[in-house]
Amino acid sequence: MTILTSTDPKIVMPGDIDPHWDWAGMIPAPGRMNVDFEERVDFRRLHNYRTARARQALANSNIGALLCFDNNNIRYLTSTVIGEWSRDKVCRYTLFTGNSEPYLWDFGSAAAHHRLHNPWLEKDRVMAGMLGLRGSVPEDVGLFRNAARQIADLCRKEGVFDMPIGVDIVEPPMMFALQAEGLNVVDAQQVMLDARMIKSMDEIILLNTAASMVDGAYHHLSEALKPGVRENEMVGLVNKFLYDNGSDDVEAINAVSGERCSPHPHNFTDRMYRPGDQAFFDIIHSYMGYRTCYYRTLNVGFKTQGQSDAYKQAREWIDDAIALVKPGLTTDKIAAVWPKAEDFGFTNEMEAFGLQFGHGLGMALHERPIISRLVSFDKPFELQEGMVFALETYCPALDGSGAARIEEEVVVTADGCKILTLFPAQELFVANAY
Repeated sequence: MTILTSTDPKIVMPGDIDPHWDWAGMIPAPGRMNVDFEERVDFRRLHNYRTARARQALANSNIGALLCFDNNNIRYLTSTVIGEWSRDKVCRYTLFTGNSEPYLWDFGSAAAHHRLHNPWLEKDRVMAGMLGLRGSVPEDVGLFRNAARQIADLCRKEGVFDMPIGVDIVEPPMMFALQAEGLNVVDAQQVMLDARMIKSMDEIILLNTAASMVDGAYHHLSEALKPGVRENEMVGLVNKFLYDNGSDDVEAINAVSGERCSPHPHNFTDRMYRPGDQAFFDIIHSYMGYRTCYYRTLNVGFKTQGQSDAYKQAREWIDDAIALVKPGLTTDKIAAVWPKAEDFGFTNEMEAFGLQFGHGLGMALHERPIISRLVSFDKPFELQEGMVFALETYCPALDGSGAARIEEEVVVTADGCKILTLFPAQELFVANAY
């Protein structure tokens, strides 16, 4: 296969990098079908924006090329995806130098499928590729060596061989093979996080649509949550609802209740709900690659004063954080309104990490910014218009009867923020009240 290359850096066009924000009124959450009577998400505009953001971030770095094995980065750069089974196989990869369109190596016949159905990709840059399937194919077969040699040759043709090559995640044999070809391997994830940090309006609409699906999941869950059903049944119900409505990956659902609420175990079991249980859930899924992280706490049948007090405190902490969000604010100011780990039962901030927490959302569950008392005071991060992140708080009940967990997803707008997560959460929700 002959691959045409150019060593002249491509110019980032203003129209491609324009995020097309519109903060007037509500952010749309349109239907999931294509229609001729409404403008919904423009996926070709989205692709051009993402490659332009990556091109700009690469130009602002000292790296010559990005070699990505992370499925999220591959989708961001190429607008391709195959089954979720590939996420931990490290078998797909893309090379992006900024001088031309991305190269893509995909799993076997997936490459042929892309050449037929992905007209935004240059056909001669889409190839079948396979490495080691996490060691299943031994290194001495030579797949790593052959791939590294091809990548090195492309870097020479594009004039970036003498510059560092950034890699996001990699199997050790692949890294060793790249180094053996004379390539200087460095971290690419920071460059890709720079690119992915500011969301276009198309991305924000996809994030909002993903959140709207969880709004619906919580309503169905609230109707079914009663004594006699189990945590795993609620997880199954939510999975079915989300996949029925277009989710492309239900990454995880935490379902935690009763005595399991404190400390937070970050999982689900077959525990059966009982009257008066406090129960919290986190629903993590993606729509068109864009993820949610969306906690809600619901009580089963009735609530106690201790549970209500815990919920009120968690709500106060999250409202104080939301009130601060605007462009120019630094993340240490948000972390400062949250309690110290010792104030809610933990010995240090590492042990309490992820409970009073903020994290960017996009194609990954954790993007920029990360907000926590563990990291934000030492290295504050400035909020910018177009960032999307989740804020979450946690408060155990003083009487040991449960714990409250609340999370809101926010978009940083020109003068504040908009909230994407709309299932009622200002007061403790009681499901199927007696």
